[in-house]
Amino acid sequence: MVRRPVAWVVAVVLLAEALGIAALNWFTGVVVDRQNMSMAGLDPDKMSMSAKAGGVVFGLYFALCALVALLVAIRNRAPAGLGRILLISIAVVHALLGAVAWGLVGWKAFLYMMVVLALVVLLLMTYDRGDAVGAGADADGGGGEDGSGPEDGSGSGSEDRPEPEPMAKDTPPAGPVTPPAPTTP
Repeated sequence: MVRRPVAWVVAVVLLAEALGIAALNWFTGVVVDRQNMSMAGLDPDKMSMSAKAGGVVFGLYFALCALVALLVAIRNRAPAGLGRILLISIAVVHALLGAVAWGLVGWKAFLYMMVVLALVVLLLMTYDRGDAVGAGADADGGGGEDGSGPEDGSGSGSEDRPEPEPMAKDTPPAGPVTPPAPTTP
């Protein structure tokens, strides 16, 4: 199962980015406040406060996306609804930041953004809707401790399935009938 490690890695990376973005914007706000900088006549206090507020907002956004990835890792189920939208939006943010990083910072920052983008997309693509439906059915009692089903032998799942009815002797089998292969003595 490649899904769980990817979800854990995405959760850790997004949480680290959340802390980094919040700290960077807070530091920028402190520098603007201490230097009493002004840009085009803007009030330095408002610039400082908006940098700090932006850091908190973006940090919380990245932390919320990390929480969604963490829930995907714990539940081993595809994200749905708002969680899926958040992961798609963070993928778009990384694509845009990668494009900006290429021009302003360099190819190493671009490469980092593309690796995180690939991880988020891999997290989104390794789960399909069939897995989400199957995981929900296994949670009713057919799965094992971690919600996995008969793939790992932790649960048979046969408690909910009806037994097939035996065929009558005069009923022909379904599908084409192939004669047995001749054998040599």
